[in-house]
Amino acid sequence: MNSVSPSAGGRGSDSGKRTALLVVLFVLIAVIGLTYVKWWPYYQKAIKAATQHSIGSSIVAGKEGAAPPPSWQAAWDYAKSYYKAVWQAAVLGIVLGSLVQVLIPRQWLLRVLGRTTFGSTLAGGIASLPGMMCTCCAAPLAVGLRKQRVSVGAALAFWLGNPVLNPATLIFMTFVLSWKFTLLRIGFGLLLVFGVSYFANRFARGERVPDELLPERDAPQEERRPLAVRWLRAIGAMAVSVVPAYVVAVLVLGAARAWLFPAVGEANANGVLAIVGFSVAGMLFVIPTAAEIPIIQSLQSLGLGAGPAAALLLTLPAVSLPSLLMVAKAFPPRVIGFVAASVVVGGVACGLAGWIFL
Repeated sequence: MNSVSPSAGGRGSDSGKRTALLVVLFVLIAVIGLTYVKWWPYYQKAIKAATQHSIGSSIVAGKEGAAPPPSWQAAWDYAKSYYKAVWQAAVLGIVLGSLVQVLIPRQWLLRVLGRTTFGSTLAGGIASLPGMMCTCCAAPLAVGLRKQRVSVGAALAFWLGNPVLNPATLIFMTFVLSWKFTLLRIGFGLLLVFGVSYFANRFARGERVPDELLPERDAPQEERRPLAVRWLRAIGAMAVSVVPAYVVAVLVLGAARAWLFPAVGEANANGVLAIVGFSVAGMLFVIPTAAEIPIIQSLQSLGLGAGPAAALLLTLPAVSLPSLLMVAKAFPPRVIGFVAASVVVGGVACGLAGWIFL
């Protein structure tokens, strides 16, 4: 008859308590960080949106009628405005993206997010809702999840769900634009977050994560290092891998924003070509959370039609060139291409729907 020694049982109990404490610590850090960076500021912004029907000026053009011509000054000015808006969330994203690798047991994540089923994709998308981060600030978390061997579909749903299904943005949108824009965003956003993410698993052949991971058989030497050492290594690797591409791409897009968002004449302000063009521009461009709302509001005041506006509604927040570069090493190239193309196609479809119904 087999028996378990008291010492072995004690070690197992101590290990379980330590694991639970680490998970609680991660949740506590996430809640405090999100409350300070996201939840409380968004509560204040929701009041402004409800009373003033505005959440600020367009980050593309500011208070001017159009974006400045491409130049180093335009790049620098945009970078300053952008980083002023996102730096706290960006730091929080890197911190949480590194902590998810050292505080959350890999086997816990894999039980929920490790499969290529729709259930794992659904769980990843639902888990994104409290984050409310822009695509670049959520990218380090998506990278951290992939390093923990979370499935492609679940990690993508988490990454895309943060900006696209952001509950605060949907509230702002209803007050500033209209409930019709909000319904369009929800409908096409659900297709993008859950549909595209789920089908992306098919582009990741050979990337499937095992249903169960036995840590005693698969734990690398890294997991035996002290917690503080592992976290410092994780956050250092995260910063090195995501920050340089992030900084350079933001500068380039800041300089080129006049080309991406040109003034369009009345005859072309609501045509199919405008919908396609703004879908591509929106997929490439980088913005802070909810900045698509004042951008659309500003462009519509200059004559932009409902179709291109609806295209930007989906493509501006979903992904950007910087965020795609930030997650490029965490996903197979086929998946990155599929997601970028799907955002553009989704933007065109959303734009056509807006053209017809708005």
